[in-house]
Parts: sequence; structure tokens; C-alpha cells
Amino acid sequence: MAASGRERTLWTTGALGLALILAVFLFPPAWTQHPNIAPQPEMTGMDDVPDMAGMPDMQHGAAVEVETQEARAKQLADKRESEFNHHLAGVLLILAALFFLVQNRLAGRWPAAHYAWAACLLFAGIFLLVFSDTEIWPFGYQSFYYAVTHNPEVAQHKTFAAILLALGVVAILRTSGRLRAAWSAWIFPVLALGGATMLLFHHHGGMHGPDAMQTMARVQHQHLRFAGAGAGVALAKGLADSGGKWRPLFNNLWPIFMIALGALLLLYTE
Repeated sequence: MAASGRERTLWTTGALGLALILAVFLFPPAWTQHPNIAPQPEMTGMDDVPDMAGMPDMQHGAAVEVETQEARAKQLADKRESEFNHHLAGVLLILAALFFLVQNRLAGRWPAAHYAWAACLLFAGIFLLVFSDTEIWPFGYQSFYYAVTHNPEVAQHKTFAAILLALGVVAILRTSGRLRAAWSAWIFPVLALGGATMLLFHHHGGMHGPDAMQTMARVQHQHLRFAGAGAGVALAKGLADSGGKWRPLFNNLWPIFMIALGALLLLYTE
């Protein structure tokens, strides 16, 4: 089946956009090859600085306090960023599932409705690829290579993004009839199961403070629930695409598991 002009345009645009994103990540400026530490001005002329011990208003612990406040502000910003990414991913998964369930009703007035659920997965993958872990160039001081090779959490986040992108591409190809081989029915379930399994070993850093252990335990518990819902999506989708008399049941069941996963992501807290 030959691709139409519109399809070729969409695939070309998507490929060029992804290539541009990867080019930005993989070819950063030279000064990003180091950890996320902002360059500090050199301390010169220290002989001219007056004796701080003689200043009644200068507290010796002020520098430490400022550093602590900055660290807390950074931790809060990272927490908000992580929660927002989880919540947005949850919204997009719920939308994908709902679009899949109602696609036949919408297709009469909107032919592209069959692809809407796949587009949600693609958008989620692109968003997480670009905006997760903003310590990476072009948002921060770390190079992409340094981040993924020195921080397991970053490497896993980018892998999750790649899985979402692959799921979206496979869904589009199978929906359009471009991918018809019997084995292709298991690409989606295998990728989804791989992502669910990764959640069992997801490394989550940045936990500090007196409640760090409790927070880590809560995050790990949430990841276990994500993994369970993701495994449900994978198994039900595999059974739905394998055919048989139970196909209609599983074709409605796997989006329900996806909605459950999306709801869990919406409730995620650190």
C-alpha cells in the first residue's frame, strides 16, 4: 500500500522534528560537558575585604543558611517538575485510552480519530524526551551524554520517552495497515511490558531531609502500582491483538488499564 502525499509529509515532518531535537541534545556547546554547576566568578582581591569578624551584623552561619535555602529551593523546583511531568503523562494516557474507546463514533465526522490515541502517545514521548530532567542542555549545564551516563534516573526517563514514541509509531503503522505482519501485534505489548518492568527498578534520586526515607518508600510504592497497571495494559493489549472470540473484551479492557495508569500518574506525589 503506497503512502499518500499527506502521510509522507507527516512522516517527514515528524522525522525532521525528532532529528532536530536529537541534534540539540547530542551536539551541545563545549561548556555543557560538566555537571550542573553554574560557573562561579573568581574571588580576587581578597586582601581588600574587611575583617568579617568585626562586623556586628554579619552572622558566621549566613553563608551556610543561604546555601541551604538555595538547595531547598532547587529540591522544591525538581519536585514540582517531576510531579508535573507525571501528571501530564497521566492526562495524555487517559486521553489516548478515551480516544481509542470512542474512535469509531468519531470517525464519521473526523476520519483522523483512529490516529488520535496514537498521537497522544507520541506527544507524551516527545514532551518527556525534551522537558524531563531540565538540568540537561538547552535548559541546564549538563550535556545529554554526561547526564545519561552518570545519572541512572535521567537514563531511565529518556528510555521511558523512547518507549512512548515507539508505541505511538507502532500504533500509527498498525492502524494505517502499513504494519500487518503477525509478529507486529506483539510489539506494543512487549514494549509496554518492558516499560512496566523498568518501573520496578526505577532509580529516583534527590530525596533529602528528615522525611527522605518515608518519601522514597512512598515513591517506590507508587512505582509498583504503575508497574501493575502497565503490565495489565501490556497483557490485555497482547490478547486483544492476537484475535479470538475474546478480542472485543480485551479490546475494551486494555484502555481501562491505561486509564487506571493515567489516574495513578495524576495522583503522583513526592
